[in-house]
Amino acid sequence: MATIHIMEHGEQLTAGVREQVPMTELTEFFSRAFADTMAALQAQGVHPTGAPFGKYYGPPGDVVDVEAGFPVAAAIAPAGNVVPGTLPAGQVAAATHTGPYDTMTDTYSELERYFADASLTPGPVMWETYLSDPEVEPDPANWRTEICWPVHQG
Repeated sequence: MATIHIMEHGEQLTAGVREQVPMTELTEFFSRAFADTMAALQAQGVHPTGAPFGKYYGPPGDVVDVEAGFPVAAAIAPAGNVVPGTLPAGQVAAATHTGPYDTMTDTYSELERYFADASLTPGPVMWETYLSDPEVEPDPANWRTEICWPVHQG
């Protein structure tokens, strides 16, 4: 059971890769997007200002419209498939998921129930911040992911 709270999120500049990705290839996409983004940042002398993220444009189906990368302090110059972007400002429902990535649908279901119970409307875009590095924490049961989903009253 995730703890869900409403918070104000300030706009966060990002650098990342956005693609339409078959759900079955999501893991490979994230690995490639994070590597490409880090290479572009290093080439521009820029350091990430936080943990990596995955931003979803609309509900995932067989194919998902997804962006993956890192928050940055200033806008980057586009480099190949790596482009500047933002995580938007505004009110978000935030929940921290603990466990493997393939069980995050449980936390998303809890968020959807929260929206219904609180008469809130979820926005069309949501993002995940990956607080655990699987290379540092090999046990998926201990992985922590913050899910942020913008909300609208009514």
